[in-house]
Amino acid sequence: MPASDAWNRLWGPHRMAYLKGENKPSHTDSGDECPFCFAPSMGDDTLVVARGELVYAVLNLYPYNTGHLMVCPYRHVPDYTDLTTDEVAELGEFTQHSMRTLREVSGAQGFNIGLNQGSVAGAGIAGHLHQHVVPRWGGDTNFMPVVSGTKTMPQLLVDTRDIIAAGW
Repeated sequence: MPASDAWNRLWGPHRMAYLKGENKPSHTDSGDECPFCFAPSMGDDTLVVARGELVYAVLNLYPYNTGHLMVCPYRHVPDYTDLTTDEVAELGEFTQHSMRTLREVSGAQGFNIGLNQGSVAGAGIAGHLHQHVVPRWGGDTNFMPVVSGTKTMPQLLVDTRDIIAAGW
């Protein structure tokens, strides 16, 4: 056994499959294969929270936190620089509205907001731009994700959707 180098390590070899891109959806083409193209065509009983003229807000099916929204253009574009001036404006307005609504309905104390541009930057679905709006609260992180690979969520997605949509 090698001598200690003063590093405490938690090994996660299961992550290598993700890093290699195994079974990772590319969704480079628009249409029913792209969840962000398909979601707005579904009825109001989906995870879509609000619809605008050029963009819409939808709950993340795999949220980092309760209330994790994504603001997506209807148009299938992969990069922020591909958006029109009007799409950029409405994306910004929806982001601001998302923050206001999440503060009002859930008492969010802060936010992580961001775009992952390209698969190497962490975009799970790189073919269709989507901006994350993740509400944060003091003490909202704990040992569960690190120790057991488990994220505790205090509310079902459908209940979260109903609360946010009503507050929108």
